[in-house]
Order: sequence, then C-alpha cells, then structure tokens
Amino acid sequence: MTTTSNIYTFRRRSVFALSLASLVSGYCFLWPFFLDAHSSAHHLNNQIFSVVAVPIALGILIVEISNQRLDAKSVALLGVLAALTAALRPMGAGAVGIEPMWFILILSARVFGPAFGFILGILAMFVSAFITGGFGPWLPYQMFAAGWVGLGAGLLPQRLGRIAIRGKTEIFILAIYGIFAAMTFGLLMDLQFWPWALGSHTQISYIPGASIAMNAHRFIIYHFASSMAWDVPRAFVTSTLTVITAPAVLFAMRRTKRRASFLSPIEFTASKEALIERAKEQREV
Repeated sequence: MTTTSNIYTFRRRSVFALSLASLVSGYCFLWPFFLDAHSSAHHLNNQIFSVVAVPIALGILIVEISNQRLDAKSVALLGVLAALTAALRPMGAGAVGIEPMWFILILSARVFGPAFGFILGILAMFVSAFITGGFGPWLPYQMFAAGWVGLGAGLLPQRLGRIAIRGKTEIFILAIYGIFAAMTFGLLMDLQFWPWALGSHTQISYIPGASIAMNAHRFIIYHFASSMAWDVPRAFVTSTLTVITAPAVLFAMRRTKRRASFLSPIEFTASKEALIERAKEQREV
C-alpha cells in the first residue's frame, strides 16, 4: 500500500512540475494578447523569462531524479541524447528552416516518456546555443517550445484499446506528429518575435491593448506571410527523417531501455522466510 501511495505521489509531483513549467512558459508566449495598452510589462517579460527559465528546467530535472523516474543511467542517456540532438541542429546551416534534430527528440520521447522528452528538448536547445552561439532573449522560448515538442511526443498513445501501436501505424503517427510539431515550433517562435518585428505602423503589427481577436488576426497573417518558407521545409525534413530512421532507432532505444532497465527504480522486498522470522521475533517480544 505504501509503495503504491509513493508511486502515486511521485507521479503527482512530476505532473505538477510539468504543468507549472508549461503554465509559466505558456503565459510568456501569450502575454501580447493580454497586455494593457498603457502597461510597460512587455519590456520585462523577456527579461523575467530569461532569468527563470533555466532554474525551472533544472527544477523539473531534480524532481524527476528525486522521484526515481530518472536514475543515473537515465541521466547519462539524457546527456548523450541532448548532445546528439544539439549537434544535429546546425547541420542544416539554418537554410530555410532545415533543422535535422527533431526526429531524435520525437523518437526519444516516444520511447522514454513525456517527462524525459520535455527535459531532453530543453537541454538540447540549451546545449545547441553553445554550439551555434545562439544565446539571446529568444533562447528560453526555444527551450520550452522544444520541451513541448518532446512532451507531446511522449504523450502519444501507446495502445488503441488492447492493441499496441507498433510498426507502420506507429511510424505514420510519428510522421504526422513530426509535421505538426515542426509547424507548431515555427508558430511559437513567430509569436515571441512578432511584437518586436514590425514596429507599429503596418497592417499586421502588434497593437498593445487591442482586442484578442484583432491581434490574433494580425498575428496569423504575419505568421503565414513570413514563415511558411521556414516551417514547411522543417516539417518535411522532420517527417521524412522520422519515417526513414524510426524502425532502427525505435528498436535500438527500446532494446536499450529494456536491457538497461531505464526508468525502472530499484525496489527491495523481503523474502517470505524473512517475513516469517520477523513475525516470530515480534511474538517472542
């Protein structure tokens, strides 16, 4: 009973940490739609998010380790996958959105779960900033957008009823998710950049204090006018690499997870003989 209660508590802690991080980062993406026309808060949002983003990410990692959902082997694997994903990102040389990193993130999260995928996305973007020199106010947004991509991949259903999703069906679902994730990442990056991009004198500029509907309409026009040349190639490359590599990568990762017992906390249980001996001792006392 105690073990079941502890596992339930651990899961609640993980869900709480992920939900809190998502709420904070979600607000930092959506603040333009809720800002008063006379407020100066828009100058502080990037600064605040830049300061708190990394501690939030580290806090989630600590929660997962303390919950025994990430043991030493899992943390080591997380570091290797983060380095690999970060190294793949600049291989497209920034050409029209080609970033061959997303398929590793999606496939890893599929095997190791949503919390692992969320942390992997955050760490991969953070490490890639060292490789590309991409430090700036946009980095926290990139980190959490990538984290959401990993979180979503980990939350994809493992079964339909009693039938496990495997083979071509699984690859098809992951490819479709890769398209969705690539487009969503582009949309989120546009959302954090749009308020500063065009000034205030164009028909698609951000207007502080305007209605949500008006600013949403302006943002959608801005997004489709400026970013499809980046988002479509990113979606195509991600889905194509997912289809090509998924059979081998999923097999290798699942084999590694099974053989190394990743994400499986060690539990010590007393033998039947030990329990009988303990009961005898208590009766004698």
